[in-house]
Amino acid sequence: MANPVVALVGNPNAGKTSLFNALTGSRQKVGNYPGVTVERKAGRLALPDGRNAELIDLPGTYSLTPRSPDEAVTRDVVMGTLPGEKRIDAIVAVIDATNLRNHLRFVLELRRLGLPMIVALNMVDLAERDGTRIDADQLAVILGVPVVATVAVRRRGLETLGEAIAATLRGTPAAPAASSGADIRLLQREARVIADTVTLAQGAQRRWSARIDAVALHPLWGPLLLAGLLFAMFQGVFAWAEAPMQWIESLVMAGQSATTAALPDGLLRSLIVDGVLGGVGAVVVFLPQILILFFFILCLEQSGYMVRAAFLMDKLMASVGLNGRAFIPLISSFACAIPGIMAARTIDSPKDRLTTILIAPLMTCSARLPVYAVVIGAFIPARQVGIFGLQGLVLFALYVAGVVGALVAAWALRHTVTKGPSPTFLMEMPKYQWPAPRDIGIGLYQRAMAFVARAGGIILVSTIALWALATWPKPPADWDRPAIEYSYAGRIGLALEPLFAPIGFNKEIALALVPGMAAREVAVSALGTVYSLQGTDADHSEGLIEKLRGQWELPTALAFLAWFVFAPQCISTLAVTRRETGGWAWPTFMFTYLFAAAYVAAGVTYWTAKALL
Repeated sequence: MANPVVALVGNPNAGKTSLFNALTGSRQKVGNYPGVTVERKAGRLALPDGRNAELIDLPGTYSLTPRSPDEAVTRDVVMGTLPGEKRIDAIVAVIDATNLRNHLRFVLELRRLGLPMIVALNMVDLAERDGTRIDADQLAVILGVPVVATVAVRRRGLETLGEAIAATLRGTPAAPAASSGADIRLLQREARVIADTVTLAQGAQRRWSARIDAVALHPLWGPLLLAGLLFAMFQGVFAWAEAPMQWIESLVMAGQSATTAALPDGLLRSLIVDGVLGGVGAVVVFLPQILILFFFILCLEQSGYMVRAAFLMDKLMASVGLNGRAFIPLISSFACAIPGIMAARTIDSPKDRLTTILIAPLMTCSARLPVYAVVIGAFIPARQVGIFGLQGLVLFALYVAGVVGALVAAWALRHTVTKGPSPTFLMEMPKYQWPAPRDIGIGLYQRAMAFVARAGGIILVSTIALWALATWPKPPADWDRPAIEYSYAGRIGLALEPLFAPIGFNKEIALALVPGMAAREVAVSALGTVYSLQGTDADHSEGLIEKLRGQWELPTALAFLAWFVFAPQCISTLAVTRRETGGWAWPTFMFTYLFAAAYVAAGVTYWTAKALL
């Protein structure tokens, strides 16, 4: 017998994901709903009666009348009309105790569907902190469904909630959901009456939030605070990651040396030393920096600050034809353009949504971080400029360049191919709260596993393919140049060199950009493989940074950085863009304009540096 399906439903910022993590722990599976790119998060919920249930975390929405693709998925799953998705057996409606009036309206709409339902009255600790007390028992009587007070981030109320879910599932089986047919205004009035009835004590609303917002949302101090937080993030990426990166690099080089000593000279040793360890190892070494970047982003999201940052950016976004709602998908693209593009589903306006999708790859994703780190580490001195590290300053400048490029591209797009009105920006401000260490840990674990899987998948395959191309055919006995130049890879590099020579790229760089089409960080593994194959056994004792330092000039390194600010290389991003836009026209347009921008930026940087240095 299949496990029952329970759906977590609620407004954005109600704490659904924290509750989902608390109930399922690491027993999670992340995928997509059939036919769409909306993320599907599901996990195994162990019930007190010994049974298991499948718990799904649905996208946040304010009503069952969708305004965006992700809200449509929530509506269809709840109504049981999404093809390929099992009908749910019960709903857990998650509401924010600090914002009872607004969140109760959606609960009343869900109740009209006739599905078994439990209400999780979440964040009661924040309500109590403000002096607000809510009678959960009276609320349960009025609604006619179980109401359980919870604090997801502290795991309070989870046992009681599990018992309520088990009891509800033992009751009457879920009937097909009927259309709510609700008048939103009537439900809002009813929600206000109920909220006023069950609220026993009303404290000073959002006292601490108001005090923090006086600074965080100030027209002068707010942007300075945001810039300071982002700057600290980029400084931390280098300062905190240095030691673990050195450990990983030492392990990779030790593995190369051990393999060289253990295996006789031949194809197997070359495959392991030059292909696998030289290529994949060159990327894996940057895992600490990527995790530090994700740590900052997760903390900003869970603290409630990210929405404030979107509000701060609304005026700037409006100047290029977007609104503040586009900021969250764009800031998510700092981690990866794919979830950033998927997050654009929350944008109501199709023109705004398309523009956001087209500029999301310009935000500096974590895949660029290995590229930036290896070039900055090779050519930018690790010295202080005042209280700041020079390498962190350069990294910050590259991120700023990506943001500026995205804003310029957005302005151009909104005045040409995506011309049209932009809707008013409206978003609910959540409570400030301390990020939950458990949620941060789960988020970092998931991203680390995704990175390792990527390194063991597309990066490994690309690296081995490049190694094979760089190994065969073998040169004749009288060949007096490096063997790689006779190989298929060498011939490809020589063929591409005339295209990239005007912007300062040699044949090794041109060759590395080819497998780098699979993913940006593959360019690092490709460079590692190419330079390993060109070197001798003794060269395995030095990392890629030292090899680049000996092979490139500074103008070439700067041009390479400029290229990757705009680089279009990422097949996965193009594929997701195709799914989001319904065809190959927009992905082709995206690739073309990004390639042109990257080429021009690299060329201008190279020739300017040549003239000045």
